[in-house]
Amino acid sequence: MRTIQFKMERQGLVTEGQEVEITDHEADSGSCYIIEPAVAMSGCYKGRDRLKSTHGIVKEIQHNDRGYYVIVEFDE
Repeated sequence: MRTIQFKMERQGLVTEGQEVEITDHEADSGSCYIIEPAVAMSGCYKGRDRLKSTHGIVKEIQHNDRGYYVIVEFDE
């Protein structure tokens, strides 16, 4: 299993246990991932660390003074 953290701007866009679809967006510094439809965005990952899955399960939603973070688990 592999987990990735995504930054979400507002609460209530996804729930724990929900299956989410992920899209890959290439940038100059690597690839970043978005929970569709544009719910949350991950940091950048280099080519060797790219995600192979397009779907994952929301394991946890964290809230702190910087915002909301969604932890998604992938079957990799």
